[in-house]
Formats: sequence, C-alpha cells, structure tokens
Amino acid sequence: MEEIKIKDDFIKLGQALKLAGLVDSGVEAKISILDGQVTVNGETEYQRGKKLRVGDCFTFGGREVKIV
Repeated sequence: MEEIKIKDDFIKLGQALKLAGLVDSGVEAKISILDGQVTVNGETEYQRGKKLRVGDCFTFGGREVKIV
C-alpha cells in the first residue's frame, strides 16, 4: 500500500489522485471518479470533492493509497 502525506485536515479525492500520481489531470480524475473506478474505504465513490482525512484509503487502477 502506498501512502501520501497531507499537511491540512483533509484533501479532496481528485487532488489525492493527482498527488499520488494515479492521474495526470483534474479532468482525468473527474472522469475516473464519475465512471465508478475509484473506491474510498472500500466503497465506490462518485464525488470528486469527497474529503479524505488521515487514515482514509482509496483505490484506483489496482493501487491502494492511504492518507497519512
């Protein structure tokens, strides 16, 4: 499992996908999320603006990332 470290209280899902290097742009993140390709804490997430906090995990393209 990969980890990304955040400085603030939360990071939005679209931003987290970019920070983890799983997508190249916000548009790509949006399309991937709306297509149901991203899960957060084991459940499919359709909101690009979903707030992720320390301890949350998301999965995309077979890669799992934890927020630390």
